[in-house]
Parts: sequence; C-alpha cells; structure tokens
Amino acid sequence: MNHPSFVSPDLIRQRFSKAMSDMYREEVPLYGALMELVEKTNRHVLDSDPLVAQQLNDTGEIERLDLERHGAIRVGTAAELATLARLFAVMGMQPVGYYDLTPAGVPVHSTAFRAVHETALQVSPFRVFTSLLRLELIEDLELRAFAQSVLDKRSIFTPIALKLIERAETQGGLTEQEAETFVEQALETFRWHHSATVTAEQYQKLSAQHRLIADVVAFKGPHINHLTPRTLDIDIVQAQMPAHGITPKAVIEGPPRRRCPILLRQTSFKALDEPVAFTDQARTRGSHSARFGEIEQRGAALTPKGRALYDRLLNAARDELKDFPNEANAERYNTLMAQHFSEFPDTYEGMRRQELAYFRYFVTEKGLAAAELKTLPLEELVSGGYLRVEPLVYDDFLPVSAAGIFQSNLGDAAQTHYGVHSNQHAFEKALGRPTIDELGLYAETQRRSIEQCFTVLNG
Repeated sequence: MNHPSFVSPDLIRQRFSKAMSDMYREEVPLYGALMELVEKTNRHVLDSDPLVAQQLNDTGEIERLDLERHGAIRVGTAAELATLARLFAVMGMQPVGYYDLTPAGVPVHSTAFRAVHETALQVSPFRVFTSLLRLELIEDLELRAFAQSVLDKRSIFTPIALKLIERAETQGGLTEQEAETFVEQALETFRWHHSATVTAEQYQKLSAQHRLIADVVAFKGPHINHLTPRTLDIDIVQAQMPAHGITPKAVIEGPPRRRCPILLRQTSFKALDEPVAFTDQARTRGSHSARFGEIEQRGAALTPKGRALYDRLLNAARDELKDFPNEANAERYNTLMAQHFSEFPDTYEGMRRQELAYFRYFVTEKGLAAAELKTLPLEELVSGGYLRVEPLVYDDFLPVSAAGIFQSNLGDAAQTHYGVHSNQHAFEKALGRPTIDELGLYAETQRRSIEQCFTVLNG
C-alpha cells in the first residue's frame, strides 16, 4: 500500500512521459510535425469510423490514446542497464520481454520497460525499449578495450537522480516535491549532447565497426533516439508524411493492413544528421545521425498459437522476397505479405474462437439485468449477449520490426550478420533480475476480466 503522502508511480510515469515529449519536441522539431499529423489522423478515424470510436470508449483506450508513447534508448554497460531498471521501477515500469537483434545484424539485446497491469496502463502506457550493447561482438580487440574504457569513465545519471532512486527504494515512494525533482533529474539521462567524448578518428573507428556502436559509446549519455506516438491508421500517416516535409521509410514494419489490426505496425523517418563537437575539434564540427521519428499502430495481442502463425506467415513472405524489404521491392513485399496473411483470420470473433488473440470480457446491460448465470459456460454467456469482448492491446514489440527500424536508420552498412546466439542469461544478469514473459501478462489480464465478469453476474 502506498504511503498517503507518496505520489503514485503511475502518475510519476505519466509526468515523466509528458516531460520527455516536451523535451524531444524542442530537440527534434520534426517530432512536433509528426505529432500534429498523428493527432489529425486519429481525429479523422474517430469521426469517420463509429465502431472504432465505440470500441475505444468502451475499453477506456480513448483516455490513453493521446498519452501513448514509446521511447527507445541504448546503453553500454551492465551497470548502466541495472541502474536504469531501478530508475524505471520508481515509475512503476518493469522489464517485459527479451529481444535479440543480432540475427538482423544489430549488436544489441533488449527489453521493454513498462507498466504490467491493465489499470496502470490506462493511467500511462509509456514504455521504453531499452537495448544493451554487446561489446563482445566488436571483433577488433583493441577497439573493444577502448570502447569499454570510454564507457567505464562516464556516469549517465545525475547525483540527485541516484539519491532519489535510493530514497524511493528505502522509504517506499517519493513525496510530491521529490517526484517533481526526480522527473527533472531523470530527464537528464535522456537528453541529447552535442559534445562527444572521443576524437573524430576514434568515432570513425567505432562507426566503421557499426554505427550503433559509435552512437552508444561516443557520447556523455545514451540520449533518447526516438519517441513514438500511436496512430489509429498508420497507412494514412505513411501516405501523408511527404506532404509534411517528412520522408518515411519504404515499408511499414509488422503485419499487413487488416480490418482487425494485430500486434504492432511501425514506420519512421530517417535519422537526423546533427552537428557534433569531437574532443579534438576546437573550431570545426563533425556530425552524427542517430535520432529519428517513429509512428506506431497497435492491434490485438496474440496468444502463443497466434504468434506462431504470425511468425510463420511473416517468414514465408520474407523468404519468398529473398531480400531485405526496401524501396526497390516495397510494392512486391506488400503484395506478398497480403497474400500470405490471408490465412490469418481477419475478424476478432474468428481470432477468439481459434484462440489466436487475447481478449478482455465485460458484462453487458443484459447481463446485469439477468438472474444468476453461474451455470452457463463462458461461450454461452458471450453468444447470449450477457458478455461482450474486446481485444487486448499489444503493449510490446517485435524483434524483426525493431531490427527493420534500426537498419533503415543506420544505413545498409548496419546489415552485418553476427554468427552468435542470443544470450538472455547474460542480459538478465546485467539487468539484475529476470525479464517478464509478456504473453503471461496478457493471459493474466484475460483471466482477471473473466473472473470479474463471473463475480458481477453471480454477486
């Protein structure tokens, strides 16, 4: 139970998300243009599709739509990752899922820090995709040792932020004043720094290994590299981006367009080329590109059976394409995706009956007015109109999509293939705790909603 004078972690997360958005809008002006386009698109969808508007209102999703954000950050050491986990815990965010991006040529493995209960997600669905650099993948041993030495020297958290993290842990929360200061201080970890911590030559050597390695190693802090609003129709946003001075990536990552969206679809614009002062450049400046804009559309969370079907169809389409999706083959890729995914049911009831997706159950007015219904099975309560169902929103990520976003913004040189296996054990050791199985969270939410319905119907 929270102390009466402590601010709820959910509210701290909500405040931090807004502060992050305000900061990023100042640092990356195109993010503001992107936000305006997303807001305009969402209004259009809500005005033109009453069923979508009704669904969002019925589930409470409408309240979280404008708050919806995910950020991404990359850190270089186990100590940085472990402290980030403690910082996010102050905001009620836990590490959910393990993502290995090395098969796609990106030398990191990752988790997503987010709230885990549906009521907390309604307050603030803010999540941060957090990647840890795999230094062991730097083939040049001398360069690997140099990168390690640079990372060992830096401190990416302010002393006040560290003190407040410890205070939250020891006293069980933060007071109003402490929470306000915590948000201000925690934000500094995510701020962009124009000054590098290496020379121009050292930067080039790091970049030659992989541009992401230079991005993680060469700066004072990890800086947020994108902040992502949620749209209700990503295809409209993709088509409209050029008219707003934004060039989108060639293909939308994730499943194809559907009447009933599933999982996660993402698009982005190219990383900005930003001026950087290296340690040996007193007057002239170099440049670095890392931060970009991203938009997402979220659909239904899939069960293990649904994910297996999704993965099979995605792999089949990509195998037939025989190439990384890009501008030259985008039209063919979209056609192949639509063809293969015709096998995946495109109605929520079809997905529910085949147990391909997770749902929340709600008692209807008819259910509330009926006599005791404890003898009826779940399916009869649904078919009889005593319960209604709505798909659970997917609050996590897709490794193939994440790698596609990274690659499109890091350039073709990023598509190196590392001959190693994922190492979840090493990641969790660095993190200081196990990651949470995201599918288990959705199953628990579905189970709770069913139990609540039976409690109401038989109360």
